[in-house]
Amino acid sequence: MYHQRLFVLAVSAFAVTSCNPFRNDQAVEVSTQDKNLNSRWHANLATPAELAGVVQMNGSASMIPGSKSGNTTVSLDLANATPGGQHPWQLHRGQCGSDAGVVGSAAQYPAAKVGGDGRASASANVPLETPTEGSYFVVVQASAANDAVTVACGNLAAPTL
Repeated sequence: MYHQRLFVLAVSAFAVTSCNPFRNDQAVEVSTQDKNLNSRWHANLATPAELAGVVQMNGSASMIPGSKSGNTTVSLDLANATPGGQHPWQLHRGQCGSDAGVVGSAAQYPAAKVGGDGRASASANVPLETPTEGSYFVVVQASAANDAVTVACGNLAAPTL
């Protein structure tokens, strides 16, 4: 009988300590690092077919809510570009080959400066409430002096919820 009471007492003590309502352990840890995960638009960039064999640039672009309300941050990453080059780029409405106009002004997009490894990155904040639908694309031009030639383009895919 003594062992039975001791066993019940031990089980009770274990239950009370494991279910303690005064314990302050946080049940779920929330991180703001991925706050834009469900609002990120993404594009894979590629050289247009008519330049195949001449230029083979590739990369990615993304569009996320900016740090201020009413702004959107657009980012560009290029690879396989000519080292030392500088490429103008912009976010446009529409799809590659069906342009409905630049978002913001061309001056808001700093040129993507290509490093010795053929890679370039750039980002811009544009006056656009991050959309939840629509058609957008990122276009990369050959140079400031030759901005009529598109060397890479990518249609942005809307975020999945």
